[in-house]
Amino acid sequence: MSSSSARRTWLAAAGGGLLLASAALSGCGFERRQTPPLRFTSIALTGFGRDSPLRALLARELADAGVRVLPDPAQAQIVLQALDEARERSVVAITAAAQVRELQLRVRFNFRAATPAGRELIPRAELLLTRDMSTSESIALAKEQEENELVRAMQADIVRQVLRRLAALNP
Repeated sequence: MSSSSARRTWLAAAGGGLLLASAALSGCGFERRQTPPLRFTSIALTGFGRDSPLRALLARELADAGVRVLPDPAQAQIVLQALDEARERSVVAITAAAQVRELQLRVRFNFRAATPAGRELIPRAELLLTRDMSTSESIALAKEQEENELVRAMQADIVRQVLRRLAALNP
């Protein structure tokens, strides 16, 4: 058997294996995470800070789901009111030389949802996410970037949780 025919045989077997693997994955139920279907067409986001990353993420996800984000709460079907939004960081462990070795990151979001007339749809709710992170002064810049990525991931998770709660509403 020549080297070119052995190579063709190997490539055919590898291609068949890839085809089999992709068929198996398509049948496993794997699906990309999507915004749940929402039963309303307009919402007003109130109580958020001017540069709130949660507000920006929520507005983008709601727009992707086909919901209009209106500035006037009186014209919206639902009013989502941010009561408190906080990003916290605390030291969990230090070394004998008083150097920080582990941090705990927290993102807290308190909110409620109501109709413009004031009927409560979601009573005051708190979402709190925490992540532990090791740290080192020798790679401080990389750890700062890791901390920012963890916080962004927690904020995205909070937005998904809020959207799931909004999807359960039937205004």
